[in-house]
Amino acid sequence: MYRVSPFVRRFAHALLAGIGLASLWVNLSPDSYYDALEWRLFDVALPGWLSPMAVSVTPLLIVSHLMMPLFVAFIGKELWEALILDRGAMSGRRALAPVAGIIGGAIGAIFVWLLASLMIETAEEARFGLGWQVPVGGDVVLAFFIARAVFGQGHPALHLSLLLTIGLDILGILLTGLTDPEAIFRLTWLLLPLVVCGTVWLTIARAPKAPTEARRRRALALWPYVIAGLLSWFGVAASGLPPALGLLPVLPIIPHADHSFGVFAEAEEFLHDPLNRLAHLLVKPLAVVLFFFGLTRGGIDLGAFAPTTLVLLAALWIGKPLGLLAGLMLAMRVLGASLPAALRRRELGLIALVAGMGFTVPALSLESALPGGVMTEAARLGLALSLLAGPLAIALGRFGRR
Repeated sequence: MYRVSPFVRRFAHALLAGIGLASLWVNLSPDSYYDALEWRLFDVALPGWLSPMAVSVTPLLIVSHLMMPLFVAFIGKELWEALILDRGAMSGRRALAPVAGIIGGAIGAIFVWLLASLMIETAEEARFGLGWQVPVGGDVVLAFFIARAVFGQGHPALHLSLLLTIGLDILGILLTGLTDPEAIFRLTWLLLPLVVCGTVWLTIARAPKAPTEARRRRALALWPYVIAGLLSWFGVAASGLPPALGLLPVLPIIPHADHSFGVFAEAEEFLHDPLNRLAHLLVKPLAVVLFFFGLTRGGIDLGAFAPTTLVLLAALWIGKPLGLLAGLMLAMRVLGASLPAALRRRELGLIALVAGMGFTVPALSLESALPGGVMTEAARLGLALSLLAGPLAIALGRFGRR
């Protein structure tokens, strides 16, 4: 089986360090913490047809809108390769079970969030359906950190766990953007990434039947895809969709390897196609990105416990795992999907338990999905508590082996 590259572990360390520092800061001096997040560095006056008001650039905006798209593109690359490359884990009919698990996990999380909200939510600003987008996403970095400890390096369950978490992460960001009531959608702006990516593919990336040496070198250069990424990000952000999705439209046009080695495979470090080269260049910067994301989005107020905390934990610990398992079983029994023969039912249960952790993407969704204040901080505490599913999964995995 393939080995997962150790840089994912460094990502987890950086994220946890940012969360720990932010939590210490917000509990010792909450006013200075929130003032630092919203510190207005400068204002950007945009044309009236793009935005009627100037945009205030703050540390929170820089991390969420300018830095996190790199991380989303990084994990999106793994999902794209799994879908389209030879031996990809989601190519052809092999996509049935993971896609069903992703959809089932999302539906389960949303259903339990709505049900628990009706039963126990008491916040004055709460209304039916508020915040259901939050528990859909997960945390691929921390999921890897735990799943590797549960299953071991190279186990097929680790591969499946990463695929499911990446799919839920991207779906969670997309649903948050599409259902944001305050978003002003100008979807014609999506023509910009479409035109830019189409032009780069036709003129540079597409492999002709008889390529010349000059054409081959142009296709292997990185600068056309970097420029396309910048324009794509601008088009997605201007359209009203989450800027975190801004680099995803460029992924399909970048030349890639012939076949997949697995999610975050260590073997990809020795590949020199443009897609993997760009990913290699991002490895060190992404550790910095995740540290600052934990610092700006991970401040856990230990006194923020409220019914919203329990609602989120119910959605993550009950709804998402049960929905994910239901989706996998439905795909296997009704659609004839298959999973690696080495996987046992007990390991599917552990995969579902690991999926019950959520932090990075749900924390990114909090600001637009919830009204802020008490509900947001209570939900953030719920995200932190959801990580306790990790040690439980490790304990159950070791008990099962014995």
